[in-house]
Amino acid sequence: MSQQTVDERIQTTCLVILATTAVGAALWWLQAVFVPFVLALFIALGLSPLIDYLTTKLRVPKWAAVLLTLILAVTLLTLAGMLVMTSAQRLATNAPTYQALVLDQVDSALANLPLQDLGVNPDELLSLPLNAISTAAISITNAIVSLVSQGSIVLIFLMFLLLGGSAHEAPANSMWVEVKKRVQKYIAFKFIISAFTGILVGIILSVLGIELAMAFGLMAFLLNFIPSIGSIVATLLPLPVVLVSPELSTMTMFLAIALPGAIQLGIGNVIEPMVMGDELDLHPVTILLALMVWGTLWGIVGMLLATPITSMMKILLERGERTRPIANLFAGRLDELNKA
Repeated sequence: MSQQTVDERIQTTCLVILATTAVGAALWWLQAVFVPFVLALFIALGLSPLIDYLTTKLRVPKWAAVLLTLILAVTLLTLAGMLVMTSAQRLATNAPTYQALVLDQVDSALANLPLQDLGVNPDELLSLPLNAISTAAISITNAIVSLVSQGSIVLIFLMFLLLGGSAHEAPANSMWVEVKKRVQKYIAFKFIISAFTGILVGIILSVLGIELAMAFGLMAFLLNFIPSIGSIVATLLPLPVVLVSPELSTMTMFLAIALPGAIQLGIGNVIEPMVMGDELDLHPVTILLALMVWGTLWGIVGMLLATPITSMMKILLERGERTRPIANLFAGRLDELNKA
């Protein structure tokens, strides 16, 4: 290998690093614009099969099909938002009660520990901010309000994307068609699996008498779109409410965590791989890194969209001869890298 070739590769690598850094900074700085648009784009990809069915099978005009689909989407999002908002308000209202119960349990636990022998003053441990739970509840409510306020922007983007979605059909073998098919399959399968998971979790928590059971079921549905991490968070999410409910027995508390955890484990590790297979062709380490990167850039929404965005990037990288090794790296095919 000549020195000129080595210098060109070093130069190309440096340019790629600089370009990636600049794009990342732009995505973070302009997240107020990019997040609603990308969210609307993926929602549009998920809803476009319904519009195609209405226009092709039922012969509904395009504008009417888009209108009906938008009404359905807005209705579902409104009901989900009302459920989460009501639950957050109840958490904020009951925060002082939860706070008192937590302090009583902490006080009882500290009384049974030999803290004095270790030189620790129990009063110092109990001097934690008394408004911690209230602050957390208010933070959750503010986050939901912020998300709802962005919903109007998402709907505007969504309307224009759906209306202009098929104005110019792409060739059957084009890159966009491949991206669209893969992402639509992922969204459809993930939506069905996540809905099944959320319904089961909500029913189980309701039968056990857990407060805000349906809200936790809805959160299990949403968090299931975040691979690996989401199922863990969804399982542990009811834990604070369970622990501060003195009317629940120890067995009920155990079942409230164990049964949803078993559902998440069974669906995530058995049913989901059987249904989806290796549809996105991404290595688990790639998915984990994507969650970290997009979560840092765009927060929770970035984590929700990390997997399909990374899959789209992989398809783009596969099209170029020089970038194909990176796509193979995303898929974990290290043997292809050695050949290159």
